[in-house]
Amino acid sequence: MKTSHLRRSAAVAALGFSAVLSPVTVQAAGVPGQGTWETTLQPRDLDKNGQTDAFYDTALDLTWLRDTNLPGSAGNWNAANAWAGALVFGGHTDWRLPTMVDTGAPGCDWSGGAGGTDCGYNMPSAAAKLELSHLFFVTLGNKSYCDPNSSTVSVCNVQAGWGPSNTADFVGIDIFHSFWLGLDYAPSQRPGYLPYQNFAWYFDISGGQAPDLKFRQKSAMAVHAGDIGAVPEPETYALMLLGLAALVVSKRLRKP
Repeated sequence: MKTSHLRRSAAVAALGFSAVLSPVTVQAAGVPGQGTWETTLQPRDLDKNGQTDAFYDTALDLTWLRDTNLPGSAGNWNAANAWAGALVFGGHTDWRLPTMVDTGAPGCDWSGGAGGTDCGYNMPSAAAKLELSHLFFVTLGNKSYCDPNSSTVSVCNVQAGWGPSNTADFVGIDIFHSFWLGLDYAPSQRPGYLPYQNFAWYFDISGGQAPDLKFRQKSAMAVHAGDIGAVPEPETYALMLLGLAALVVSKRLRKP
């Protein structure tokens, strides 16, 4: 298995050839018509200051914090998990890192585009259980460094426009970031792999997913289950008032 610094070196080195291979935007903005973000990411103002600070993802039933550069978010895997677990934003707790499902399937080759079931470039991102991969490929409509139609796992045909060409309205997503996932690497499930007890999963913004040593420094995105910033519809308020009124009447009728 190749370690992440080799993969990152390859991706960053490719930036030097971007004028020939493809345009790579270091910090992009929302691209209309690319991905599903315009309909599946709903803005939320969690701290009620009049500004969007989160997005409810209707496809995954998650709330993503908008800013990926919050103080304390970058660090090793243990620090990133501790930061998310202790985070309080807009009065909301119970934040976590994005996660995935480690199926234990072999086949992770970062030199090619075919990838594997949950490791390598071009993951099956339509699966909702691959949260950050789904956000990158489906919601934002981005492309990985290697073409998914590369002839073999050992051949990487570089895609035009690879990387975060669309970041929607998120802050801090760029080609130089990798993001920790909140899941230990489970080597015992993978035949032929050495027992890497000190590895955890991460998603690389060049469009790939793999395990890496936990002491390495990466970024972190905070997510929360459900829609925590939804504003009740007027009908909901009306029903609440009716319920309270009925409760008051009931108590008065019970008085002797």
